[in-house]
Amino acid sequence: MPAAAATLGNSLHASPLRDGARTHSVLELSVLVLNRSFVAVHVVNVRRAISLLFRQLAEVVHVEQGQYASYSLENWRELSQLQAELRAHELAHGKADDHVLQDWVRAIGYELQAPRVIRLTNCDRMPRQGLRFNRRNVFARDGNRCQYCGERFPLSELSLDHVVPRSRGGTATWENIVCACVACNVRKGGRTPQEARMDLIRQPVRPKRSPLLALKLGNPRYESWKNFVDRAYWLVDLSEQVS
Repeated sequence: MPAAAATLGNSLHASPLRDGARTHSVLELSVLVLNRSFVAVHVVNVRRAISLLFRQLAEVVHVEQGQYASYSLENWRELSQLQAELRAHELAHGKADDHVLQDWVRAIGYELQAPRVIRLTNCDRMPRQGLRFNRRNVFARDGNRCQYCGERFPLSELSLDHVVPRSRGGTATWENIVCACVACNVRKGGRTPQEARMDLIRQPVRPKRSPLLALKLGNPRYESWKNFVDRAYWLVDLSEQVS
């Protein structure tokens, strides 16, 4: 492993940023993972992506004006340094483009631009066909918003609720599970929404496209993903790993 990569691995950290109603770290942002053939297969967070770069299992794929190029960790660090210097120059002369979304991970002596897309150099796996019914996809379908009070919460403050309680024969399906904040879930308890006098902001249904992709692609931060994810992926499951 290059010395600079080892140094970065021991020292990287990120400042918190504002995203909607919550503050979180750049290291928690998402990164699209491609296989060796440039097919999207996974979604990880920035921390995991940088770990793969350290271990020389992946390279950064940078997209600009529809063109893309691949960079090793060392080359990406050098490019990040040039971009940071250009950004500082533009800020000093009032020419910075506030619409360009760039996120930075700090290391000792320099900053590394958070990658949006990485490519696994020795991976040939293909994405899973079909849409998995799981907690993360339910949260994504509902936009991380409690389906009773309508407020948006961080994932750590959300839970899953059976609209028709299990004690009444309710099943764990797309049509009977919704995202709920802890307070609303406790308030509803083992009752139906009608019994609890709590209205759903919308009826739960099985998604017609990947909730995770729909949520991410609606964020300008992940605009570059559209170069690798098209309509063919709407019903493909790109599992998300954040550990």
